[in-house]
Amino acid sequence: MSSFFQRLKKGLSKSREGLAQLMPGGKAERLSESEWMDIEDSLVMADCGPALAAELIARAKKSGLDAVDALREAMLAMLPAQTPVQMPPQGPFVLLVVGVNGTGKTTTIGKLATMYRQQGKRVVVGAADTFRAAAVDQLAVWVERAGADMVRQHAGADPAAVAFDTVQRGLARDYDVVIIDTAGRVQTDRGLMDELAKVRRVIGKACNGAPHEVWQVVDGGTGQNAVMQVEKFREVAGTTGLIVTKLDGTAKGGIVLQLSTRFALPVRYVGVGETLEDLMPFDGHDFVQGLLPEK
Repeated sequence: MSSFFQRLKKGLSKSREGLAQLMPGGKAERLSESEWMDIEDSLVMADCGPALAAELIARAKKSGLDAVDALREAMLAMLPAQTPVQMPPQGPFVLLVVGVNGTGKTTTIGKLATMYRQQGKRVVVGAADTFRAAAVDQLAVWVERAGADMVRQHAGADPAAVAFDTVQRGLARDYDVVIIDTAGRVQTDRGLMDELAKVRRVIGKACNGAPHEVWQVVDGGTGQNAVMQVEKFREVAGTTGLIVTKLDGTAKGGIVLQLSTRFALPVRYVGVGETLEDLMPFDGHDFVQGLLPEK
């Protein structure tokens, strides 16, 4: 068992234990309707969502496998294909990171910068969350620790201007990766969401085809609010992938499956702790294996 999977499994322990309490063993075709209802309830309580839970049960019932194996196969079949991130053939890879306050977005950007630096890439980060000085300072600590560079302006500066300057610097100085932070916007604030749309447009004017990816950071413990966040951010920012954090502090690991299947978005990373190693590339097989109880 790899150390990667061990960390993931440990981080999902609360979700797995919650599922195990209501999940009987045995062949799928031998379970009673009452037992299937218990399994469906456990999936809903793990935040898979009612619609996904019902679909998983419908698929698992048709299997001749053990109930846990049947659910595992059903989950894997419903996850979107995990295609690799496409780096542009020329110029920097421009990544826009969005999400509301409290999701771990700033820390996640710092960890991403560190990962790319460890791959030998030159990285510059744009601190476009100009409304919170503390967020910029926190990001600066991570960026310095990563050995990356940073573009920042005065508090209250135009976020779009910061984003534009960062991409321009990435192009002029041959950086491999440009990461743009954004303010932790509440998805119900129209003015702030309009500004996020402006940031995206300006990035495209600074570099044709950018941003190449838009990743939304979501707190795994926020339940159905996470669904509403992804719905709104995808509409405004054109989200292309998800990073789900704080899964170690919740029994609601099923939210990863719900978000990914509902919006047909790949999960790029999951976070199961505070350290750099606890932000890990998403692997559907390992995730489902760590989420479901052992037989």
